[in-house]
Amino acid sequence: MKEEKIYVIGHKHPDTDSICSAIAYANLRRQVTGRNYTPVRAGEVNLETAFVLEKFQAEVPKYMEDVRTQVKDVKISPAYSGTPEMSIREAWERIQEKQVSTLTIVDEDNKLLGLITKGDIAKTYMGVYDSRVLSENKTPYKNILATLDGEMLVGDPEGLVEKGKILIAAANPDLMEEYIEDGDIVMMGDRYESQLCAIEMNAGCLIISMNTQPSDTILKLATEHHCTVIRTPYDTFIAARLINQSMAIGHFMVKDHLKVFKNDDFIEDIKDVMAKNRHRAFPILDSSDKVIGMFTRHNLIDFSKKQVALVDHNEMGQAVDGIFDCEILEIVDHHKLGYVQSIKPVYFRCQPVGCTATIVYQMYKESKIEVTPDMAGLMCSAIISDTLMYRSPTCTPLDRMASEALAQIAGIKVEEYAMQMFEAGSDLKSKSDADIFYQDFKKFSAGDIQFGVGQVTSLDVRELKKIRARLANMLPKAKEEHGLNMIFFMMTNILDESTMVLCSDEKALEAAKSCFGQNVSKEGDSVFVENMVSRKKQFIPKMLGTLQE
Repeated sequence: MKEEKIYVIGHKHPDTDSICSAIAYANLRRQVTGRNYTPVRAGEVNLETAFVLEKFQAEVPKYMEDVRTQVKDVKISPAYSGTPEMSIREAWERIQEKQVSTLTIVDEDNKLLGLITKGDIAKTYMGVYDSRVLSENKTPYKNILATLDGEMLVGDPEGLVEKGKILIAAANPDLMEEYIEDGDIVMMGDRYESQLCAIEMNAGCLIISMNTQPSDTILKLATEHHCTVIRTPYDTFIAARLINQSMAIGHFMVKDHLKVFKNDDFIEDIKDVMAKNRHRAFPILDSSDKVIGMFTRHNLIDFSKKQVALVDHNEMGQAVDGIFDCEILEIVDHHKLGYVQSIKPVYFRCQPVGCTATIVYQMYKESKIEVTPDMAGLMCSAIISDTLMYRSPTCTPLDRMASEALAQIAGIKVEEYAMQMFEAGSDLKSKSDADIFYQDFKKFSAGDIQFGVGQVTSLDVRELKKIRARLANMLPKAKEEHGLNMIFFMMTNILDESTMVLCSDEKALEAAKSCFGQNVSKEGDSVFVENMVSRKKQFIPKMLGTLQE
């Protein structure tokens, strides 16, 4: 059985702490528990984080947009398949043997062509077919042999019934001459005269019952006239009753408007489809449209939701989509308490420090797990980023102590490395307006007021000035798209520890002025604030207080 994964994931629009802490925490928990903790991400990796991951040769976590349960998370039923040439009898025997209701009909690459069910096969028994049904469906002789448990005495088992009807030679030869035509399949017993007459009338195939052995003369004539000869242990009545079961299922399979599921489909969406379609089983296809299993109603009875550990957040608005439809096992965070709910009790560790990675480092020490240089580099980078190299008021002595210890393990000099990291992250020239705007954007609420706050940091004040107008133009559009009352965007200069707060409208500007004073920019759409770099500790608390007044 496949080992169940526990996905370690940060918030949407992940920063360096969110990504690096997910990787480090997953590594820690794998060693402590032996379980398959897997780091993933809920958004794109920014330039700073990409620099860090490359620096310490860490793989970029896989992107996970939604944590709802998918088909691939459920133990699905196996698919039992056949080819279009398979006989009705063989299909029925396979369905009975495997105790399933449906066979998938596939090509040589296992790609789905159609379906056939017990009900479809039952209809073939009840239907009244033209006597030319075998030739019309180009039935393979090997199907007839298998259905009648027959032995081919003359002919090619790989050949097809190309023309003719099915006849039973119950009359005398003189009368038979009137209705046998080219290519007919004639079913008969051991009467030499009837066998000879059928061959002379150019019958396409003789089916001789009761395992009767025809004479050498009959076999020689049949060979000369290209007439297939088959003998069967059944009597003529039983053989006539069975022969239609040799028809290929390709003629009867359902091939239009098939309801199929993909491996990545969500169970919640599948439930709606299954409720509207009363089929017993639905094929599951991979990305190449190959059949990999069947989804039945039994698969909906007992399935496990995705298991998730959250790092660097605990709020619904910042969480990956589908957070309420998964099982949250653990939360490690350094922010205020939010609104993420869980069905079962969870391990929750939240400390008032400047970075989640500081807490994760503590957990390594508490668990006596060795911190390797690559993990140390990731966690140190997260602390440097979140505390703006100790400049942020969120930075605590514990953050600094952890960063210095990790830097020593990783073999880096904090100040020198921090400048490289910030320069990599502040290269905004190649980014689109939306990429810059949403790389670190979060939503908050103050009573009935919903607002968003984005932030970009840079070492170069000239670069910030160049992108100011671009970001200002994004504010009204983003406000409308997200249904927010107002939006603020913090343009933070790391070196002089100041922030220009762009405001989406007059109400947002008034709120910013109330919070931070009257130092309004010449453009009249922003407020300049000295000694402010932290959204979490300096901006959000004051703004919440202002908006709630």
